[in-house]
Amino acid sequence: MPKRRCSPAFLAVVSVLAAAVAVTPQAQTSTPHPSFEVLTHRMNVDVDGAPNAYGPPGKPALDVLINAHYLERADQKIVGYLLDDKQRPIVQGPTDPFPGYYISQTAFTDIANPNERDPRGYVDARKINYVVRGNEARRRGVKVGDFVAVYSKKTHKAVFAIVGDTGNPTGDEGSLHLLQDLGYPFHDGISDSVTRPEIVIRFYPNSNPKHQFFFTQTALDEAATKLGLSRDFSHTFAPNHPDN
Repeated sequence: MPKRRCSPAFLAVVSVLAAAVAVTPQAQTSTPHPSFEVLTHRMNVDVDGAPNAYGPPGKPALDVLINAHYLERADQKIVGYLLDDKQRPIVQGPTDPFPGYYISQTAFTDIANPNERDPRGYVDARKINYVVRGNEARRRGVKVGDFVAVYSKKTHKAVFAIVGDTGNPTGDEGSLHLLQDLGYPFHDGISDSVTRPEIVIRFYPNSNPKHQFFFTQTALDEAATKLGLSRDFSHTFAPNHPDN
């Protein structure tokens, strides 16, 4: 049979379609940031980093002084606020947010602010969603400052947060703002806590290599969204899921 010749116009159309087929899968395929999820056994309220978290006896604070000790035990070292060389609390000055209160610290700090006595250099538990990194997250490569998504199986709300603190091996702690953002009516760190295993944390290891610090939750949400992180838990923890 005689060979048929294709017109230049037809060949051009075929070439364009072939190029589109070759490019389309690459354009539609996006590699999600690696992550893993942990179901907490409970979720205690952490107010560390808030400038009114701790203060001298008699001052109305967000937490009691015993909770500033490691594992909330009086025989353990104080990790919730700064001490001087003589192991006395360092108090805020007249230009600080809460003069006379102690300077509450968090493991994650603002690297642009080298003054450790500035309360503004720590993650404010009243304004920022953060979780406490436990041993499991640490073993799996999570660093302070990394992004997380947090979901409540009770309220069915999901929010972005960061790993803002350490000091609890279980990791069953979250900032006051985090619990409020998830829909819990909490007001301080003295007696409020989630006592059931209903909080899920999705960790994104190595998701904040530049140590980006946040002063508002809006800025944190925008950064997490820009990275393409997800706070969608619908496939695993939908309201009608049998585990809920």
